Amino acid sequence: MKHSCPDPTCRSAHSRSGLLSRIPRRAARALIWLYRHTLSPLVGYNCRHLPTCSVYADEAIARHGLWAGGWMTLARLLRCQPWGTSGIDNVPTQIPPIARWYLPWRYARWRGVNGPG
Repeated sequence: MKHSCPDPTCRSAHSRSGLLSRIPRRAARALIWLYRHTLSPLVGYNCRHLPTCSVYADEAIARHGLWAGGWMTLARLLRCQPWGTSGIDNVPTQIPPIARWYLPWRYARWRGVNGPG
C-alpha cells in the first residue's frame, strides 16, 4: 500500500522512519562484511556448509531482517560444529508459518540441512 499524504513534510517523515528502521539491519550487515574481510581470512576457510556462515548470516539478515535473520544465523552457527550438520544449507525463502516475534526460536532450523526444524 502506497503512503499518500499531500503534505511534503509528512512524506519526508514517513521516508525517515523507513530509513531509521533499516539502520540496525545495515549495521549488522556491516559487521558481517568487516568480519569477512578481516578475521575470516586469518581463521581460514574450513566451513562445513555451503554457503559459508558469514554469507548465510548476511543473506538471512538482508532477506528477513535483524530479528528473524539473527535467530536463523544463531541456529546455523550452532549447527556448524564438529558433530553438527554439513552440506548445502540455504537461507529459507520465507519465514516459517509457526514463527512469532515472541517465540523467536521458531524462526530457525535447529537440526538438519534444508529440512524441517
